Amino acid sequence: MSLSRSARLGAAATAAASFLVIAASSAPTPGAPGIGDPYFPQLGNGGYDARHYDLDVAYAPDTGRLDGRTTLTARATQKLSSFDLDLQRLEVTGVQVDGRRAEFSRDGDEMTVTPRRALSEGRVFTVSVTYGGVPEPLGGPIIFGSAYGWMKTGDGVFVACEPNAASTWFPSSDHPADKATYDIRIKAPRGLTAVSNGRLVSTYDKGGSTYTHWRESKPMATYLATATIGKFDVRTGRTPGGIPVYVAVDPVLKNSGGVDVYGVTAAATDYWSQVFGPYPFEETGAIVDDMPQAGFSLEVQSKPVYSAVRNETTIVHELAHQWFGDSVSVARWKDTWLNEGFATYAQWLWAEHQGTRSAHDSFLAGYNARPADSAFWQTEVADPQRDTMFSSAVYQRGAMTLQVLRERIGDKAFFELLPAWTRLHRYGNADTDDFVRLAERVSGRQLDDLFGTWLFTTGKPAL
Repeated sequence: MSLSRSARLGAAATAAASFLVIAASSAPTPGAPGIGDPYFPQLGNGGYDARHYDLDVAYAPDTGRLDGRTTLTARATQKLSSFDLDLQRLEVTGVQVDGRRAEFSRDGDEMTVTPRRALSEGRVFTVSVTYGGVPEPLGGPIIFGSAYGWMKTGDGVFVACEPNAASTWFPSSDHPADKATYDIRIKAPRGLTAVSNGRLVSTYDKGGSTYTHWRESKPMATYLATATIGKFDVRTGRTPGGIPVYVAVDPVLKNSGGVDVYGVTAAATDYWSQVFGPYPFEETGAIVDDMPQAGFSLEVQSKPVYSAVRNETTIVHELAHQWFGDSVSVARWKDTWLNEGFATYAQWLWAEHQGTRSAHDSFLAGYNARPADSAFWQTEVADPQRDTMFSSAVYQRGAMTLQVLRERIGDKAFFELLPAWTRLHRYGNADTDDFVRLAERVSGRQLDDLFGTWLFTTGKPAL
């Protein structure tokens, strides 16, 4: 069969138009300035997947100045003409992409990097940022009204960044949905100890400075990174189950509180490994710093940070987060009950394990202590809103939900569910719907009414 001349011309025109459409659709485009979290629309960044951070920071406690160079290795998930990093307030002095100078611009907390050539989809690339300044902590209602982030202490700095303060001290894709591994190198004045995530690779003195290198080989959310610096008494060893332990305690707090931080850390790590599944990281531990202005503790990956010596239940709470929050991280911040409700329930399980009170009695104590007209019952736990995402209901009603679930499906199914959850989403991200589906699958029961009542509606549920 042959085509007429007009048909041939028409076919050629159609082919040309199709080529233009394909060419236009495959043209490089900018990565999105955020991942779309409704609580923090500008956090995280689109167009690439963070793989590894190499952080090199130098801190001068006398002036508060931080100088750093961050190299991020990432994989492009689209054809990128430019991409964003999150960085708050610090001054950028240079940017390179794959070792070549790149253009950049700043707009508030967003930093847009334009490489010399577009990055093809699937390409692994590096972006290095040199920067400096005096990091400022964040404030507001989110963390119980406390300041958080990079907080100067009398002898160094206390670094606890949940939910959005990692970008106050290093450029990043600052959202837990974009996890990566880390090498963290810290230069500090000689005589101070710098403690970070993972395991200690090396430390040495040179001139008037101490250089410390930490490596976190398991994926970590940005808010869990720390570079806490100060005077610390350090104790290392292994738990009875064989997990390496590193505990650093400010000598000012050594004899206060009456809590054996090392002993409780070792015991709780081993116990949770039995209940929740294998410990997910290379090392466990604690950083106890004299920082009363913070008024909170944080489940920093592998070594929770405590702003003072806390009670035993605080330690078991933060260590439970190593499974619930650190290894299994939220997909969006509205799902934070998956972190806090589970860690609060762990406190009830610890009391049950110690023989002091059953989880059922802990549930009843919390339930009966709050009348039906209490504001506590007006928080929708599965979507508590940004400024109240760490309200007591997220912790306590989240834990109550788990006890109600346990009593509905029975201990056998419940204690199969917890390690199944941590195994299925190990080093990844998950949301509330994922947990509901798994609970129904493990128990063989339909549970919409239970979760609907306890997580997705307000008001005091009837028992």
